[in-house]
Amino acid sequence: MYCDHFGFSEHPFALTPNPAFLFLSSRHQEAFAHLLYGIDTRAGFIELSGEVGTGKTTVIRTFLNQLDPETHRTALVFNPTVSPLGLLQGIIREFGLPGTSTEKSELLETLNRFLLDENRAGHTVVLVIDEAQNLSPEVLEQIRLISNLETERDKLIQIVLVGQPELRHLLARQELRQLDQRITVRYHLEPMGLDDTKNYIRHRIRIAAGGREPVIFSAGAVKKIFGFSGGLPRLINAACDRALLLAYTTEAREVSPAMAAAAIADVATEARPPSPSRRFAFAAALILVAALGAGTFAVTREGGESLPSASPPPTEPAASGEQPLKRTAALAGLAAVPEKDNLSAAVNTILRSWQAPPVASSPSPADLRSLARERGLTVTELSGTLNDLARLDTPALLHITLPQGGKRLVALTSLDKGRIGIEPPIAGRSTLTGGELSTLWSGRASVIWKNFHGIPSRLKPGGRSKAVGQLQELLKGAGYYAGGISGTYDTVTQEAIRSFQTAEGLDADGRAGEKTLLLLYRRAGGFFPPGLTQGKTAARTEAGDRSRGKVAQTRSNGEQSR
Repeated sequence: MYCDHFGFSEHPFALTPNPAFLFLSSRHQEAFAHLLYGIDTRAGFIELSGEVGTGKTTVIRTFLNQLDPETHRTALVFNPTVSPLGLLQGIIREFGLPGTSTEKSELLETLNRFLLDENRAGHTVVLVIDEAQNLSPEVLEQIRLISNLETERDKLIQIVLVGQPELRHLLARQELRQLDQRITVRYHLEPMGLDDTKNYIRHRIRIAAGGREPVIFSAGAVKKIFGFSGGLPRLINAACDRALLLAYTTEAREVSPAMAAAAIADVATEARPPSPSRRFAFAAALILVAALGAGTFAVTREGGESLPSASPPPTEPAASGEQPLKRTAALAGLAAVPEKDNLSAAVNTILRSWQAPPVASSPSPADLRSLARERGLTVTELSGTLNDLARLDTPALLHITLPQGGKRLVALTSLDKGRIGIEPPIAGRSTLTGGELSTLWSGRASVIWKNFHGIPSRLKPGGRSKAVGQLQELLKGAGYYAGGISGTYDTVTQEAIRSFQTAEGLDADGRAGEKTLLLLYRRAGGFFPPGLTQGKTAARTEAGDRSRGKVAQTRSNGEQSR
């Protein structure tokens, strides 16, 4: 009814999920970060809980869309109110496998073969079960048995349980303590705060109006809607939809507190059967609001577009950098640059550091891996801290999520005396402090690096190949391996990797994963990858030289004794 009047392409506050209106509040971003951390660290079990209408399903769908299909296999189960056999059949079908058998042992064997094949291919398998509070204890026990499918070193499947707060009470039951103890990453999604609620309303109006704000919600109206909804997106949508109907009826370009109150009163009684008195009450509210709003139309530009009731733009920081960069100014500066232009600038900064051909056209985030591969480079996704990136000492792309949805990339180019070099600049700033960066960056990064020898990141212990010999040469160059270049991934090689990983602050699993290889090329000598700090690189090179000297001396002493 009001879409044509305001120029909306579709209803901005429809209750059905629509990816085009995606808005990640600060709390949604925290939930998102917990999920990524759990998958990256192979936690096994992850729990995401939240009240009805908090946006759990939105977070899950966004999370699954962010996982690279080249490295992850995912399945989402919507209706878990089935028997243990039915759930197992459903999981297998979601992974594209034949799931018609009625024998649980056959189904488990099919799933186990699939998981082993994916593990050998280097893929992470992720299973998400939504509305998990409806699961019976018997079905939850079946899920626990599925999680037992593992190798000596790896969990073969990562399981995310998503549900209402009742899920937490269900998992706390005595008979489910074995499952509950396996959940190492938990996050309870709280409703949005007042600021996020305001930004959420403006975001949905802008999306529906093609970037314009043909109607605004006054500060008082937002407060009333927030008070009614408690920050739950579903209730915000219901109240805002009804408030826009009132604004349309009175030909207003601003939703006033009176309109919001009338809309809330109608929504609050919607659960009750409709009655003539209720219909008359809402009609009376329309008339009353029309009378109240006759002299309170929003100030408009020519053509009828309303002036947004936004705060004045934040003051730009001084060029000297003495004035701290505020988060609002930084995010506004990032949002002002189109996503593809931002991506092209950030990616080309990293490519220049590797002396690789630049990207000619504006790429999409999904093209990043293929663009790097075409230039002989590798992309490794990380979740961590600035200290983790400093340890890797390599330029990286920092992922920054905008409050209104979407993301931007910023190239981390240098670390020097507490100053962090970035490209492209944010709000005119090419360097930030650690504190300024921490207000923007949640810890997700993409590191683009070169695997000079093309050593696979999942070499099998006990195997023999040329790549293993090259790995042993790198370990020898870094000062952690004194044996011969046998090309066999033996226990001596594994122990050398563990010693190197321990020294570098990595998980000492004895496997040459991507982070281990990245650092080995830096420590072995003979390779000259770009770094973040010259001083630190030089110091580490000298330390490597001393370590290599010690190994050489030990080897020489051993030969003399023989």
